Amino acid sequence: MWKTPAVLGILALGLAGCAGFNNVESDVSTFSKWPTGRQPATYTFERLPSQQAREKEQDRLEAAARTAVEASGFKPAADPKSADVTVQLGARASRADRSPYDDPLWWRGGLYYSRFGRHPFYGPQVMYHFDNPRYDREVVVLIRDRQSGEPLYEARATNDGNTPGGTALLGAMFQAAMTDFPHNGVNPRRVSVPLPR
Repeated sequence: MWKTPAVLGILALGLAGCAGFNNVESDVSTFSKWPTGRQPATYTFERLPSQQAREKEQDRLEAAARTAVEASGFKPAADPKSADVTVQLGARASRADRSPYDDPLWWRGGLYYSRFGRHPFYGPQVMYHFDNPRYDREVVVLIRDRQSGEPLYEARATNDGNTPGGTALLGAMFQAAMTDFPHNGVNPRRVSVPLPR
């Protein structure tokens, strides 16, 4: 017969595991030249010409980052020309297909290969590796003084997973990137934030 404390302990571990699924862990690096004593004020998003050409994608990216930027103390400028700083964003998700050599029965060298360059492999394998890609994901935030154009703060957050991610994941990664604003820290460092609902 199960003892009540043992059952409660197993349930607690299970619930803690479920809570872990609601967190996003990212490796964060920050580089700061933010002036001592300067307070966050107004901001506007800056778009490169290539980003202006993809307006819907950039709208989605800015929507994902807005909460993190404003949680750091910034407020949107009523007139972009009067903003204290400009905020430039970037994001990428690169697909890498798994190599059969990543199977635990073989060596764990982390070898990846192009989906167009794979060759047949014979041996004891778990064949799902062929259909189980990994995505390396990264978001970048660059804050500049609007008048001088000087870069004041750069933050990057990276992680990987089985999907390219959606708006909620991007939001969590931007939040991780801006967690320590305006300070530097150990680069890179692991930051865990709740997945926005």
